[in-house]
Amino acid sequence: MKYRKLDSDGDMVFGHGLNDYLQDTPETVAQSVLTRLKLWRNEWYLNTDDGTPYMQDVLGTNTKQSAIRAIQQRVLDTPGVTKITAFKYTQSGRHANFTLTIETIYGEATVNG
Repeated sequence: MKYRKLDSDGDMVFGHGLNDYLQDTPETVAQSVLTRLKLWRNEWYLNTDDGTPYMQDVLGTNTKQSAIRAIQQRVLDTPGVTKITAFKYTQSGRHANFTLTIETIYGEATVNG
């Protein structure tokens, strides 16, 4: 598994050859998870069914259980993820935050979003 690294602003890193990539590490899978979670359903015009269902299941009132299920399912559907070992979710008004620890095919990783 190989992914181009992202900087702290979420932009792709260029100019350092092979050092601009993550490959076959827990961080590679964690970046894939985070990238998948940042894609909202209906956002990508080439596949409007792909994405995290924020408007459908996550944001709103009384949505904590559906939000947890939607986020966990999105994470578990990510290639390289074998299981979620820890999950913390908080929602305050229009803001949802989570921290999760995942077991990947390369080892353990943490994802914050």
